[in-house]
Parts: sequence; C-alpha cells; structure tokens
Amino acid sequence: MSKLPTSASVATPVEGAKLSAPSALRNLPVILELMQSHAPAQGRALEIASGTGQHVTALAKTFPNIDWFPTEISSERIASIDAYATEASVPNLQPAQMLDAAQSGWAAQNSPFDLIYLGNLLHLIPLGAAQTILTETAQALAPSGTAIFYGPFMRCGVLTSEGDARFDAQLREADPDIGYKDDQWVNDVLTGCGLSVTVEAMPANNIAFIARRD
Repeated sequence: MSKLPTSASVATPVEGAKLSAPSALRNLPVILELMQSHAPAQGRALEIASGTGQHVTALAKTFPNIDWFPTEISSERIASIDAYATEASVPNLQPAQMLDAAQSGWAAQNSPFDLIYLGNLLHLIPLGAAQTILTETAQALAPSGTAIFYGPFMRCGVLTSEGDARFDAQLREADPDIGYKDDQWVNDVLTGCGLSVTVEAMPANNIAFIARRD
C-alpha cells in the first residue's frame, strides 16, 4: 500500500460503519452527469475502488436497470459501502467485494461487465499497478462494454495547474513511486488493449477516459 499525504483519500466516520469523503460529495454531481452520457441502458457494472460507498449508492439509485458491483481492498471501506447500501435499500446494488484490481488475474475470475468505472485512484498508486488495472479492466469488459477512468492527469507530461503541481509534489514526497499519470500513457495502454478511447475534459481540471470494446 502506497503512503499517501493527508490531502489524499480522506474519509471520516459519520454514523455506524459509514465513512464520508468530502471529495466524493463534491464529485458526485459530475460523476452522475458523466454516467448519464455513457452508462448502458442495462447490464452489469463494476466499480473499482468504491471508497466510502457514497458514489456507488447514488449510481445504483440513478440507474436502476444496471446491477452495480462495488469493490474495495479495505475491510473498513467495505463495511462503509454495505452500510450505505443497507440504508438506501437499493435492490440493484450488490454487496461489496474485496478486490485488489492492481493484482493480475481478476478479470478472468469474473463474468464480463458492461460498464467498469474507476475514479480518482490512478494518481495514488505506482505506474505498474496502474497499468495492471488498465489491462485487467480491458480484459473484463463484455463485447461493446465501456470503461470509464476519471481523475487528475498530466497532459503530454505537463501538470497544467498550480493545484495539480502542488498535489503531485505532495504525492511524490510521500511516496516517489506514485503521482499523476500522463494522459498519453493512459491512452496508449488502453488502445494497446484493443479499446477505442475518447477523452472528455471535466471540472476541476480532471479528465475522463471513455474506453470502449467495439
């Protein structure tokens, strides 16, 4: 597990097993709008690194014809996800499962997914782990499936805002192996896996990669 600065991945207890992440609440309207444009009408959706569970609970409510499968590597966060799910009582939200998506082989152990979503993780893990996530995700997609990767990235090797430069420096000071990934590198990995990729500019200088298996 990479060491992270206090400015990254913050979640605090709120009630019972539930955790709350301020960044999750800020990003939620943007994520819902993004999914409105790209989510399938129905099918199976995997969320990698579901965090507190605030996003996936809202997604399951918003897209009732999609079965949502949240995952995490932290037992504390799995408990939080399930606590939000129990409170929401959404029938299309499955119990959270333990998944380290940075370990090879998980794609072959699961039925294909029509949608896979990952938000705000790639900058918090080493390059090799990020590449494994991208390649395994490509393998886990059903025919015509879509993968969406959201978060902060370098553009052609350049950090394009003062806030991004500051946060990237904090990440690399905490762990030299982590930090912002380059958008061209992400595109090359995904296209090398046979996916077609489009990129959308998002608020707060973030990017969404929309990768499809044709």
